[in-house]
Amino acid sequence: MGTFKVTGGKKLKGEIIPQGAKNEALQIISAVLLTPEEVIIHNIPQIRDVLKLIDLLKDLGVKVNQLSQESYSFKADDINLEFLNSAEFKQKGAALRGSIMIIGPLLARFGKGYIPSPGGDKIGRRRLDTHFIGFMKLGARFEYLASEQFYKVTTENNRLKGCYMLLDEASVTGTANIVMAASLAEGTTTIYNAACEPYLQQLCKMLNRMGAKITGIGSNLIHIEGVNYLAGTEHTLLPDMIEIGSFIGLAAMTGSEIRVKNCQINELGIIPDTFKRLGIKMEFIGDDIFIPQQDHYEIESFIDGSILTIADAPWPGFTPDLISIILVTATQARGNLLIHQKMFESRLFFVDNLIDMGAKIILCDPHRANVMGLDKKIPLKGITMSSPDIRAGVAMLIAAMSANGTSTIKNIEQIDRGYQYIDKRLNEIGAEIVRID
Repeated sequence: MGTFKVTGGKKLKGEIIPQGAKNEALQIISAVLLTPEEVIIHNIPQIRDVLKLIDLLKDLGVKVNQLSQESYSFKADDINLEFLNSAEFKQKGAALRGSIMIIGPLLARFGKGYIPSPGGDKIGRRRLDTHFIGFMKLGARFEYLASEQFYKVTTENNRLKGCYMLLDEASVTGTANIVMAASLAEGTTTIYNAACEPYLQQLCKMLNRMGAKITGIGSNLIHIEGVNYLAGTEHTLLPDMIEIGSFIGLAAMTGSEIRVKNCQINELGIIPDTFKRLGIKMEFIGDDIFIPQQDHYEIESFIDGSILTIADAPWPGFTPDLISIILVTATQARGNLLIHQKMFESRLFFVDNLIDMGAKIILCDPHRANVMGLDKKIPLKGITMSSPDIRAGVAMLIAAMSANGTSTIKNIEQIDRGYQYIDKRLNEIGAEIVRID
């Protein structure tokens, strides 16, 4: 189990380029299974979850060629469906939550999709009902083998049939999986209460370039007219909005001057404005975000003077993946903030570590935390802690970098799942992070 040894109190200065979007990559890479033709994807982040998915596709028979550090070509013209029944597939698929994204393409093109109960962050219940209910509405048969924790979805005659469906929740991965399955279905599929995040929009645009007929992109009402064949294409991933938000919070917490390059600001939604409500100054310079050094930043109140509440919500609301970053950033602001994390009941439990570091936080219940900012008058102190999930791990890293003394963060494999060479990239602009394997 790897460890970061972090020397706090270092001011950073310089430019940093966000990696390609992790959540988009898992969808886009899975979509290569929809065609026997070559698909080229650029800006792929070199992180554990993405690389594991690429390895899984190789095992399935996809021909993968790495063109450069962040560009790959994929050709799924000779898929070995028997691998889906192997013990190796069950082991590898269970270790990667993103493996769920291969079911839709496999079901659409080959009439069958198998997957073990996938892993991922331990942040609470993460049900898969939306995916499988959607597949069943398209005419698939669903079977769950409880003794093996294995899901099977098959079709009657290797062809799904379009339909109208109202999703029980606006699941991003669920919507993506159903869209991929419906793209090769017979007839028209209408998905209401669909997720509409930029990463899902990217997937739909890519599928349209491959020959799909998808309309309503960017809304919660998507129409897919099924086609018989999808061709190859070339695609570039967006920069990762979660990394961008993490760098904004890091700059404020450490009083650093950072320029985040090539952010595709128009795709960030309310993320910049939400950090601005914490009092963080930033400038948009072309497509870069410049965060100047700030000794203090003050949390806004609502217009009526009540305490500001930041809650996660389906897009275009505030993404739940940045709730941990907002929370840790607020610990050194001036003023109070109520965090309401609605989606996962275990995501806020990492605040015990921040409290041990000296932060003033009241965990009201599993979903709400009241943060009383220290206004940098009392710095956090270094401690030893362990990363429970990707986002909490980076929140801990940000806290450690702002703290007095040295911190030790264990289980950094969780951070590596979502952030590419994060220690090396931050050290290049003045951090002091030592990786101990």
